Amino acid sequence: MTNWAFGLRALRSRNYRLFFSGQTVSLIGTWMTRIAASWLVYRLTDSPMLLGLASFAGQIPAFFLAPLAGVWVDRWDRHRTLVVTQILSMLQSFALAALALAHIITVWEVVWLALAQGLINAFDMPARQAFVVQMVENREDLSNAIALNSSMVNAARLLGPALAGVVIAAVGEGYCFLADGVSYVAVIASLLWMKLRASPPRRPRRGALEEWREGWRYVTGSAPIRSILLLLGLVSLVAMPYTVLMPIFASKVLHGGPHTLGFLMAAIGAGALGGAVTLAMRKSVLGLGRRIPLAAALFGASLIGFALSHTLWLSLLLLPVTGFGMMQQMASSNTILQTIVEDEKRGRVMAFYSMAFLGMTPFGSLLAGSLAARIGAPETLVLGGAACLAASLWFASKLPEIRDVMRPIYVEMGILTPPAH
Repeated sequence: MTNWAFGLRALRSRNYRLFFSGQTVSLIGTWMTRIAASWLVYRLTDSPMLLGLASFAGQIPAFFLAPLAGVWVDRWDRHRTLVVTQILSMLQSFALAALALAHIITVWEVVWLALAQGLINAFDMPARQAFVVQMVENREDLSNAIALNSSMVNAARLLGPALAGVVIAAVGEGYCFLADGVSYVAVIASLLWMKLRASPPRRPRRGALEEWREGWRYVTGSAPIRSILLLLGLVSLVAMPYTVLMPIFASKVLHGGPHTLGFLMAAIGAGALGGAVTLAMRKSVLGLGRRIPLAAALFGASLIGFALSHTLWLSLLLLPVTGFGMMQQMASSNTILQTIVEDEKRGRVMAFYSMAFLGMTPFGSLLAGSLAARIGAPETLVLGGAACLAASLWFASKLPEIRDVMRPIYVEMGILTPPAH
């Protein structure tokens, strides 16, 4: 098998191949909507605070609902759950498009519709993460599927913002929302075309609160899961919200317009795509634990560099490094979690992953918007990057304890050979 074929091995599974193709189209539309919504809010208000509020509304449901949603994801049919969430997301995008194209949209309608999408995502993300294992026929291809998922997201991150910048400049934000709504047809069709084996019988149900507590004890009692989620949550709080401030950097710091915003977001996407592709080419999960703090440190350092840049060419050189570090940390964390978690608790663990990744970001978005209004956007990102560096050092100090717990799990799975006696 050639290197490229090896890097695409999860696509040998028909269901995953369908999902990959449909989701790629849909995610391009999603990124167009993200850019268009942020530009629309900033155009209507010229307010960093309201930029942060709109992002907060779209992500806060993941913090409060994701842990409980994980309990239901472990109970429900994950395939059917995804079909429902994608249909609801399509309707949300069409609602945005209708209001924008009719020229009656206000910032508060953007905020409320972002909140609606956040409610949908609270169930969609843990279901999507937990469903990956059902789509891949060979369990050994799971880590490759996770890396390809990240590649797919970031290929869309590369294309979507660039397309959005062109569309916004030419015909306005409403057509970005319309394109997003239409793009959901691809992923809904791919889900409906899948042929799935019967799910294994589920355990007798207990109370939702009791199952949530079981998931919480499982997450907090495992050093690898606990440490990975703590680092991810901290980075999501202090560093991930840098994208919320991009319209300010595009217009005020770099003196550009929607095209500039599209270029900046595409540069992040290019680096993140590179980070995902390098993970897809890996043959084993071994060594990913060490990569997590290195990636977090790279993310923080490059974010500081970007914050201090006042020229477009230097910013476009630094942002791919930012995207690379961010993606390496996030995808490596996801891969390790998906590898070591017990199947019956997968939905709940991935819900806590959603809470750490998406749920902390809205607090960071609100914090970033508030700080940017008081001390400036560049200074806000410098503080976030420095905190990210400190968090990476903390995680590195935990690596010996994490390895001690993971080694017997990898031996049992056949990833590591047992030590000779």
